[in-house]
Amino acid sequence: MAAVRTAEAVWEHDLAKGSGRVKGLSGALPEMPVSWAARTEMASGGKTSPEELLAAAHASCFSMALAAGLGRGGTPPERLSVSASVTFDKVGDAWKVTTSKLVVHGKVPGSTQEMFAAAAKAASEGCPISGALHGNVAISVEAKLD
Repeated sequence: MAAVRTAEAVWEHDLAKGSGRVKGLSGALPEMPVSWAARTEMASGGKTSPEELLAAAHASCFSMALAAGLGRGGTPPERLSVSASVTFDKVGDAWKVTTSKLVVHGKVPGSTQEMFAAAAKAASEGCPISGALHGNVAISVEAKLD
């Protein structure tokens, strides 16, 4: 059975001076403010952006894919700490999401650095969010065994 998740956004006024709100309808993602400035300036001013939400989605999807792969390989993790950094940049005349950099630190008994790095690479290629980004966004992964 397919799972469908829904979020909604409301935007008011023009792009540069306007602002909006986004929330998930499950209740787990509270209403958060968004703005163009939060997307394009170094400081977000306490507001989120589609790219930050994409980074959260990629980090959580990757962590699940890596945990599954490590478990199948006989070395289930005790802990995985994943960050995803998504870059939003102007390319020519248009704005694009250009990169998603995953960094994972893992406590994985029975694993070596080489095994962990190989599992992380496989997870970065197999997670569904990576699949949605494939061909449009450069994805990199850095894996460090603690």
